[in-house]
Amino acid sequence: MLILKVFLVSIGLMAIVFAALGIKILVNKNGEFPNTHIGGNKEMIKRGIYCAQTWDKIEQKNARKGLLKKLKPDPDFLVSK
Repeated sequence: MLILKVFLVSIGLMAIVFAALGIKILVNKNGEFPNTHIGGNKEMIKRGIYCAQTWDKIEQKNARKGLLKKLKPDPDFLVSK
């Protein structure tokens, strides 16, 4: 009996949370959730900071064009000190 009460209370709380999220979407000026992605931040874009997905797309585009930087191996990489 106690488990049923806890279950019903948790379902009720979840319904309240989902309703609040729905109201937030309706009240918000664009009607959608805010973009919290790095690519949606104007200051990050100004500074040239990208998310991993965008950076990967840029590097793949450069690879197709043959603009990849040639990396030189570090001779001290495997040397233990």
